[in-house]
Amino acid sequence: MKEPQKPPKQSRRPDTEVVELGRNPAEQFGFVNTPVYRGSTVLFPTMESLEALDQQYVYGRRGTPTQQALQDAICALEGGSLTLLTPSGLSAITASLLAFTKTGAHVLVSDSVYGPTRRFCDNVLTQFGVETTYYDPLIGGDIAQLMRAETTAVFTESPGSLTFEVQDLPAIGEAAHANGAVVILDNTWATPLYFKPFSHGVDVSIQSATKYIGGHADALLGTITAVGSAAEQVHACHGDLGLCPGSEDVFLSLRGLRTLGARLERHARSALELAHWLKGREEVIDIIYPALEGDAGHAIWSRDFSGAPGLFSIVLKPVPKKALAAMLDGLEVFGMGYSWGGYESLILPFDAAPVRSATTWATEGPALRLHVGLEDIRDMQQDLHLGFERMAASS
Repeated sequence: MKEPQKPPKQSRRPDTEVVELGRNPAEQFGFVNTPVYRGSTVLFPTMESLEALDQQYVYGRRGTPTQQALQDAICALEGGSLTLLTPSGLSAITASLLAFTKTGAHVLVSDSVYGPTRRFCDNVLTQFGVETTYYDPLIGGDIAQLMRAETTAVFTESPGSLTFEVQDLPAIGEAAHANGAVVILDNTWATPLYFKPFSHGVDVSIQSATKYIGGHADALLGTITAVGSAAEQVHACHGDLGLCPGSEDVFLSLRGLRTLGARLERHARSALELAHWLKGREEVIDIIYPALEGDAGHAIWSRDFSGAPGLFSIVLKPVPKKALAAMLDGLEVFGMGYSWGGYESLILPFDAAPVRSATTWATEGPALRLHVGLEDIRDMQQDLHLGFERMAASS
């Protein structure tokens, strides 16, 4: 008896895709989640098969069903042709840059880029004879003026790390491609739910899955998604570097992916409400959040993005360092720590001036980056209100 034919699968909306993609219960005895595959050795049935490497999995470092499940899901969400996993977001960044550089190459990197990305360019790429030029993230199509014959890649991050400049990626992509260079984007802030990189001139999209994809501050993981010939170069470099994420971290990221849509919606709603509340505080000079009307990047964000998560920065009026410490040290809902994207709210004082070379960063008072978590917004507001009171008492 023939099995009944299944109707063709219908296209799904993003919130459904994060639940459905990268899993096949029929292949897992009906269990809804792909299990954790741990291992190095994969057996071949014959010598001929071994020599031909003609099966899907050949060695643990080269992938497992657990890894493939997450790769398939991320690739579909981003709209790429290939996704690879790395042990961290930074390793995804470094592998992508190495894939498109060689001695004598020149790369353009946004001046607002994640600090460790800059350190890699300055401390590692220079050792191999690769030159980096940092550019104003608001340069748009004028980046064509910085292109050289040896320029192989433009590394973007939009919005920028800490200071959230929104780049005109279609204009940058057009200029880069006219010069034969690839465009690499760190898409961690928006995730593929809120920004579709390959529809905006990007060739390689990176995410720190440590952040919103994992979502629970308990795993480290990076993703690289690419299209066209860029995918071939990334795949080759990734394999040569021997990058291999931990099985548990991959599984946790798969689990986190299932609630990404619901969590992002809550992060975004609370962040926008908190940003409006902070706008009314006399202690706050400026709020840097592209989703907020009046922000310098709001126009391009509105044009290219479909949403914003819960990460933004504020600038306070000038206060003594001891007063800022009094505010931050006593916070209970907002923890102080690096990273973001988990369920918990975080706050981080920063000064972007030392990590700028093409632009300047100068503020009257201290700057704080806030990650708005999943706690009740009223408790966040009360926590910050009490913090501002401590700050005033110590000024």
